Amino acid sequence: MKFTKMHGCGNDYIYIDCFKENVEDEKKAAIFLSDRHFGVGGDGIILIKKGTKADFEMVMYNADGSRGAMCGNGIRCVAKYVYDNKLTDSKSISIESMGAVKYIDVKTEDDKVVSARVDMGAPILDASRIPVNTKKEKVINEDITLGGRDFKMTCVSMGNPHAVMFIDESPRDSDLNYYGALFESNTDVFPDRVNAEFARIIDRKNIEMRVYERGTGETLACGTGTCATVVAAILNGLTDNDVTVHLLGGDLEISWSGNENDSVFMTGPATYVFTGEIDI
Repeated sequence: MKFTKMHGCGNDYIYIDCFKENVEDEKKAAIFLSDRHFGVGGDGIILIKKGTKADFEMVMYNADGSRGAMCGNGIRCVAKYVYDNKLTDSKSISIESMGAVKYIDVKTEDDKVVSARVDMGAPILDASRIPVNTKKEKVINEDITLGGRDFKMTCVSMGNPHAVMFIDESPRDSDLNYYGALFESNTDVFPDRVNAEFARIIDRKNIEMRVYERGTGETLACGTGTCATVVAAILNGLTDNDVTVHLLGGDLEISWSGNENDSVFMTGPATYVFTGEIDI
């Protein structure tokens, strides 16, 4: 089977062109291919298919074989793949994932995509839809204690659930794997598990963030998590509406009006790593 390795700010996936390839057991393929010792290595796999509601469909699996609803870094790479490989000649592309359609505008140099701006849709703040087990309608700057540490938590869904914690120290100095795992696996609070973001406000236009993704662990970047972090920051009055988020793998530009009915826009790079062929 042929594949393409790509990343968005270091959030790396193995992309399979299902116009040419057939994957019989997608979950098994995700676990095998994502293994960084015995497979190709990545945060998961993304299958590129013909869309029914959009131009294309991305089918995403995490490294543990669980299905993912949305990946902001991954969807930019899908847009790059379909444009660069002449599956479309349009610079405005629609891509669906688990029924949700996103719209992407790509920027090109020498007829190759170098970055993409994604309409990520409006954030979901209703706790029952995120979902978060709470008696409150929204979870904004709420107290939570895990692993003996007190946090202030804001919860947002960008098609997948996120818990955002603003901390005083640099996230690079925090014990992300310990606390992230506690948040992800706390099904008493997060019945579908959760992606956990730990962020520090630099100033009103810049945030530093690390993320622990459900089903994968720490990744160098998370597009939906970056969007959720900026939404949380704006809701808490910590930043302006246009923010650069500094991740371990690079920077993403996020814009949101502050109106919960308005879309969040994410702009960032999409990069090829290599192509190959593997028996599976």
